[in-house]
Amino acid sequence: MSVPDRRRRTTVPELSARKGGAPIVSLTAYTTPMARQLDAHVDMLLVGDSLGMVLYGMDSTLPVTLDMMIAHGAAVMRGSALSCVVVDLPFGSYQESPEAAFRAAARVMAETGCAAVKLEGGVEMAPTVEFLTRRGIPVLGHVGLTPQSVNVLGGYRARGRSGQESNAIAADAFAIAEAGAFALVIEGTVEPLARQLTADLPVPTIGIGASPACDGQILVTEDLVGLFSDFTPKFVKRYAELGPLVSAAAQAYADDVRARRFPGPEHVFAPKPSGSTPDA
Repeated sequence: MSVPDRRRRTTVPELSARKGGAPIVSLTAYTTPMARQLDAHVDMLLVGDSLGMVLYGMDSTLPVTLDMMIAHGAAVMRGSALSCVVVDLPFGSYQESPEAAFRAAARVMAETGCAAVKLEGGVEMAPTVEFLTRRGIPVLGHVGLTPQSVNVLGGYRARGRSGQESNAIAADAFAIAEAGAFALVIEGTVEPLARQLTADLPVPTIGIGASPACDGQILVTEDLVGLFSDFTPKFVKRYAELGPLVSAAAQAYADDVRARRFPGPEHVFAPKPSGSTPDA
């Protein structure tokens, strides 16, 4: 499969055109330094409302605010030059009405410079997705396990195991695709259903705890590299264990400070020789 041109930022139409083609590689990013590390390797960076749990220690994504998403979205845009950046609309910013959703999404796009927004929901959110896309706001959908609905769903559990639940997720996916979403995240959904949806939907699917058949995959970066250890979902593969390395570095630093080994002569500033020009 061909690899996309990485000399410029990937666009929403390019991601949409990847249906059935080269898999879309996606990761989350919340900060400028992390975006800089990921940018050359992924097609899409998602500034997810998962930052509430990963960065702020919240119990869920529900307390995340629009201002938080905008601040982190702008930070990721500053740290990236190649990836398509998508920013989550947080809980409460878009569910009230299509007009409220437009106001929130317009702020996000204007104040961050991102390419698209993501929102959760299915049949009930289809009119909102259509309202946004008709007004120039690209939308990434999200069905299956939708964390903003955790209280209604009864927790973070795999979705689609019953026939009724499976049918509802399928209806949600088709409604959001038909409303104009350029792609669809399928999260925490039983594999056969995610595979079938990928085959049947006209837009790319991006899986997280879904199916290897999806048109792309996404993970939370801190899960990927071992920097978030509160819990590890079944669908996460750890590619590094940076958490223990950070702890070990902090321990070594603390030992050096307590033993007065740090700072050393090479870490402090010597006075300038007499008669030299002072620093500007």
